[in-house]
Amino acid sequence: LAVKDPTAVERANLLNMAKLSIKGLIESALSFGRTLDSDYPPLQQFFVVMEHCLKHGLKVRKSFLSYNKTIWGPLELVEKLYPEAEEIAASVRDLPGLNEFYEYHALMMEEEGAVIVGLLVGLNVIDANLCVKGEDLDSQVGVIDFSVYLKSDDDIGGKERDVQIAAILDQKNYVEELNRQLNSTVSSLHARVDSLEKSNTKLIEELAIAKNNIIKLQEENHQLRSENTLILMKTQHHLEATKVDVEAELQTYKHSRQGLDEMYNEARRQLREESQLRQDMENELVVQVSMKHEIELAMKLLEKDIHEKQDTLIGLRQQLDEVKAINMEMYQKLQVSEDAMKEKNEIIGRLEDKTNQINATMKQLEQSDKDLLTQTRTIAMSFVKCASNEAQHQYKLVKDISF
Repeated sequence: LAVKDPTAVERANLLNMAKLSIKGLIESALSFGRTLDSDYPPLQQFFVVMEHCLKHGLKVRKSFLSYNKTIWGPLELVEKLYPEAEEIAASVRDLPGLNEFYEYHALMMEEEGAVIVGLLVGLNVIDANLCVKGEDLDSQVGVIDFSVYLKSDDDIGGKERDVQIAAILDQKNYVEELNRQLNSTVSSLHARVDSLEKSNTKLIEELAIAKNNIIKLQEENHQLRSENTLILMKTQHHLEATKVDVEAELQTYKHSRQGLDEMYNEARRQLREESQLRQDMENELVVQVSMKHEIELAMKLLEKDIHEKQDTLIGLRQQLDEVKAINMEMYQKLQVSEDAMKEKNEIIGRLEDKTNQINATMKQLEQSDKDLLTQTRTIAMSFVKCASNEAQHQYKLVKDISF
């Protein structure tokens, strides 16, 4: 067999481990279905494998105190020379200055480095949240845990069980989130109902105040009408008295033309003033009547608005009842899911007890088989011993007969 280059074998092993790590990380992240953090085991193993890949063939940096291998030097140089992250994958082999930090047989200097960079593109589908504040990045390289990539039947069953439990937990979280949203909706509806009730109470109070104002205005209108009637009666009486006085004065001062004209003009002036006063009172009465019509129209609009808000309040209460019914239904579904989970756990416990009983029975059967084998061996030895004694006895008889 031809002897392979150890460095080529190392590069191939690291490449295969990088493939397995990236594939396992993507599959587990997609099945996990949530944002990854720094405590996720496949993500930690991926960082360990990548650190091994980056440190493969790294030259020793000489100093007065010690020899130290670090990957920050070449990475800083790459960042200074090529700030565009998209060009690193295409030019990783031809970067000037890498020979200063890596040996010629290093993984980053060979084709495997370009393959790993291409594999890293698939990590775009993963959503991770990492916090490196306070982390010691100069510590020793971690050890690759190969048991993560070696699968057995028990691991597959455990993973299926974990997947089922994760699905149940996701359903539980969804139900709790939906319940929380429904509770917030119910709270907002309660607040809206309270505000509507307060506004309705306020409108009722305003309506009562408006009714009182209308009653007061009606009383004032009635009083004004009474006063207007009284003024009209007084005016008519005054006019009649004036007319009588004018006629008397006309008869008395018939011969005094000038005095009569002055009296006539004075009476005419008073008549015009009284007529103007009557016209003003009638105009004021018309204004009071129009104000009454406007107040009645405002009353009708207020009553219509109150009826509409009462209908809205009834609709909101119906929606609140529906939301409460949905909340109770979701709570019952949550109880059913929890009961199913408890039942599955009880079945698993019974299966484990049954397995332990079968193991104990098998151990008892093995012990009985061992005891039976020991007894058989003892009987066979006794039989062989008896046969040997019988043969010796016959041999002696034959020997005696021959003598």
